[in-house]
Amino acid sequence: MALVKASATRLTHTGRARIVQRFMSIELTRNFCIIAHIDHGKTTLSDRLLDRTGTIHERDKQDQLLDSMDLERERGITIKAHPVAMRYTARSGEKYRLNLLDTPGHVDFAYEVSRSLAACEGALLIVDAAQGVEAQTVANVHLAHKQGLTIIPVINKIDLPNADIPAVHKQLEEILAIPAEEAIDASAKMGIGIEEILEAIVHRIPPPPKPADETLRGLVFDCVFDIYRGVVAYVRVFSGKLEADQAIKLINNDARYEVKEVGVFTPKMFPQKRLQAGDVGYFIANIKSTADIKIGDTVTDLRNPAREPLPGFQEIHPMVFSGIYPINTGDFEHLKTAIGKLRLNDSAFVYQPESSVALGFGFRCGFLGLLHMEIIQERLRREYDMDIIATSPSVIYEILTTRGETLLVDNPAHLPDPSVIDEIREPIVKAYVLCPNEYIGDLLQLIMEKRGLMDHTESLDTRRVMLHCELPLNEILVDFNDKIKSITRGYGSMDYEHMGYRAANLVKLDLLVNGEPVDAFSMIVHRDRAESRGRMLAAKLKEVIPRQLYQVAIQAAIGGKIIARESVSALRKDVTAKCYGGDITRKRKLLEKQKEGKKRMKSIGKIHIPQEAFIKVLRAQ
Repeated sequence: MALVKASATRLTHTGRARIVQRFMSIELTRNFCIIAHIDHGKTTLSDRLLDRTGTIHERDKQDQLLDSMDLERERGITIKAHPVAMRYTARSGEKYRLNLLDTPGHVDFAYEVSRSLAACEGALLIVDAAQGVEAQTVANVHLAHKQGLTIIPVINKIDLPNADIPAVHKQLEEILAIPAEEAIDASAKMGIGIEEILEAIVHRIPPPPKPADETLRGLVFDCVFDIYRGVVAYVRVFSGKLEADQAIKLINNDARYEVKEVGVFTPKMFPQKRLQAGDVGYFIANIKSTADIKIGDTVTDLRNPAREPLPGFQEIHPMVFSGIYPINTGDFEHLKTAIGKLRLNDSAFVYQPESSVALGFGFRCGFLGLLHMEIIQERLRREYDMDIIATSPSVIYEILTTRGETLLVDNPAHLPDPSVIDEIREPIVKAYVLCPNEYIGDLLQLIMEKRGLMDHTESLDTRRVMLHCELPLNEILVDFNDKIKSITRGYGSMDYEHMGYRAANLVKLDLLVNGEPVDAFSMIVHRDRAESRGRMLAAKLKEVIPRQLYQVAIQAAIGGKIIARESVSALRKDVTAKCYGGDITRKRKLLEKQKEGKKRMKSIGKIHIPQEAFIKVLRAQ
């Protein structure tokens, strides 16, 4: 009996999905996304909306349903955008199809967020009732306004004892210029206000615009890799229709494929006959790697192609670079396979082989930002059981040569000779730092230490202020966010956007051991910081290099100029131990012989720096 009932439930579910697809007109479709600062409750609200619309069965329910990676669940963050199609019967009796996109909130994935926004007509803006408007709330609202989306503000977590709803209303009006009366009070955790949110979606967010013609235009806003079926591309269809066995073309990529399957997410993939204008779903074609498909590209019919692509496409360029090496050099092939598999599922991650005298064979990897880099390294360790060492992160520098050429350098080891460099330009970001009023002085000092320029400050309310400043990207790579959290006792937050490049007085800092440069420790630093950085690295290296039979010099140098030095003292073998009494000249002769031997050894000897020394120094930076 139970088996029959389960089958009936499954049949009803699949039948319902078919009805949704077959009978829903474009006027009854709503495409929306959820945007917010990290940890303001985007994914929890998604779970409640799926509950209320009956999209998931009781047996499939779990928290963070749309976060499929273990890493997403543990960190409480969304890394990949997850679309899902829901069916909702409004109070008026009309049946609507709601296409939800749960987007990442972190700055590293800003382009992915912007493409997801381009696939929608509206956005739910979630603001924490206790924390109020944060840095990324402001950044995401700017993105949504640029895309021309209808914004529905939702004040979440009103059940918290420290919730201050009137203060959040005031912030919405003063900071974001959103009328406070438009806000919906809710608690995703307790299920409060969910019905009001759904009603606001169907009444406030406009339906997709009716297409001017029947030419296929679809926006590819994300993709994932399936080991059995290849690339699954997420698509929003703006005009025309996309169906199985159709020959398609990607305009910006100029690549041609044949569609094998199309469908929607409920939230698992559910095949359909076709996707029509206004639909959000997926298509599977004979695409072998995510590198073959660009996020933001336009898919069109091969036989009747669109003349112009959809606006907003741009190539994703990595901003942060780091070398990744296996701690055990015998694991290089294993690392190569693991990185190749990660690349299949992440088109923003790039890599190329490189070798280091000190660390052996490895890869130079490019990432969207620091969080992206942490996630890739964590996945290598966890999913592929790799023991890796990563070099200090660096950024791309623009080098203007004396011949008038412009070079892009992501590895300090590839910096040309100083004699041919006319100017070095570094990437600059515009940063928004939110903090309580009492910490302004400490944060201004931190910004000055990082070579930042203050633009202006903006009071958010009686307790908090937003600092607008410009900072070199290289300076905020390692510890800037951690220091903000430390200074503000965890109440500070930061967001940033790229501004371009600016000339700076930068130099290449080399570390020499016994006169030989060690490429793994090379870095590009500001000239004013070079000496202190060189002294610090030399002191750390002195602690980890084993003593030799002769003195070893550790030097920090800019070009041919030594700016810092440490010495590892020599081991002394007592060659006079066998002399007991007798003339002193015999002892002197043995000591002179030892001295000559050490001198000869120093001139021909090579220092072997053990792997553990590199690991200690690189992890301590």
